[in-house]
Amino acid sequence: MIKILKAAAMFVCASAVVLSAASCKSAQVENTSGGTSIVFDENSYVPKTINVNGTKIKIRAYENIVYVKNPVDTKYEAMNIYIPEEYFCGGIINGYTSKTAPIFLPNQIGGYMPATPGVVDDGTNTDAPAFGPGRSGPNSIALALANGMVVASPGARGRTSSNGKAPSCIVDLKAAVRYLRYNDKIIPGDSEKIISNGTSAGGALSSLLGASGNSKDYEPYLKELGAAEERDDIYAVSAYCPITNLENANTAYEWMFNNVYEYQKIEMTMLDYHMERKVVKGELTEDQIKISKDLAAMFPDYVNSLNLKLLDGTSLTLDSDGNGTFKDYVKSVIISSAQKALDSGKSMSNYSWVTVENGKVTDVDFESYKSYLGRMKTPGAFDAVDLSTGENQLFGTSEVDKKHFTDYALEHDTANGTMADSSIVKMMNAMNYVSSEGASKYWRIRAGTKDSDTASAISALLSLELQMNGKQVDYALPWDVPHSGDYDLPELFEWINQICK
Repeated sequence: MIKILKAAAMFVCASAVVLSAASCKSAQVENTSGGTSIVFDENSYVPKTINVNGTKIKIRAYENIVYVKNPVDTKYEAMNIYIPEEYFCGGIINGYTSKTAPIFLPNQIGGYMPATPGVVDDGTNTDAPAFGPGRSGPNSIALALANGMVVASPGARGRTSSNGKAPSCIVDLKAAVRYLRYNDKIIPGDSEKIISNGTSAGGALSSLLGASGNSKDYEPYLKELGAAEERDDIYAVSAYCPITNLENANTAYEWMFNNVYEYQKIEMTMLDYHMERKVVKGELTEDQIKISKDLAAMFPDYVNSLNLKLLDGTSLTLDSDGNGTFKDYVKSVIISSAQKALDSGKSMSNYSWVTVENGKVTDVDFESYKSYLGRMKTPGAFDAVDLSTGENQLFGTSEVDKKHFTDYALEHDTANGTMADSSIVKMMNAMNYVSSEGASKYWRIRAGTKDSDTASAISALLSLELQMNGKQVDYALPWDVPHSGDYDLPELFEWINQICK
């Protein structure tokens, strides 16, 4: 997989003088004119060797680089940059050179909480963060390096601190992109080929980063931080189970789970900078059932307002009962997922809601599928009438920790809540920017068929809106995959190689 230019280049790299960890300077350079320098210090690194699938790769690790002049919190407004040593001596890896290598930009954000930069892990670093159960072996950063990419993993502020409310997290990611462009002539890699990656809230922010490139809406916040005066559009987006379109996620969730009354709710907390997820079981109360029905009834109007169409011209709509061509489309994506699983040898005998005829998946019973999937959240799933969700905290301010961001929740408020600023709510939704000039061209969106953290309708709407705006979208609901990310990294990097070469 990894190609080295020639023996001479290997000799130059092997004999190159590198700094030892002991002599390495701080990656944060003080600016004599005040504030932090945003000029990349190419001499401030630690040499490392990682072993990816039996191949040793020498890299330079530039860690904890503050990417704005006026940081609010240097723990989170920092970035780790990893570069293959080969690129400093004319080498070629996987067909890429120091000038053509894509820049992989994975964030570590979950639950809209603060996140530190990602660290390289070839499978031996037990401190490296992993989103979702069961990840083993090299993480996305290590595999990106093995594929010849430069990696820049930014941290970002989050909702649990008074300075991390919306839109801080997306502003921080934009500032990181601007840092890379500002230092393009110093840092190996092609800053015109930045590919973001994220899971859950991180997937939503990866999507928002790709959709809102160069939007002036964020400019005052970026200027206040002292972000580089550069563009912040990116080339491509990888988004796993994006928790996005928050203003409409309440109604989408109840459209999906209306009449499902039992739930297994997930409560998220941070412990020693690692996210803890605790399962709480229960059954909806009469008041919650009423809220569910109210919200479900609102979703068709939203879907119909988008005027969605498939590439063949088919209009995607819902009637007042929540049925229609849009529901048929969501079912078709689930059927495609089941067919792919069946073709790979997966038995469908345990899925009574899947109809198979002559080796072909012909239908899914949507009501039975909902029961199999299971409700994870109570109404409203994202904007709760009692202000109990993480998203309520996201839209708070330094003075008011939690706020509503939908009219329905405010009207039925039980906690003396107030409404978030509409301009800030807008800035957190990728759907509001997909038609803009700075939106990314290439998109890969994944949300598993076993994921009930948000309705599959949300990722479907995003992918359809992107397609209608001329974007190239690779969208799928992987079979039986729960809320998680980075579970198909070989396929992800194959996709990146296809769009970059």
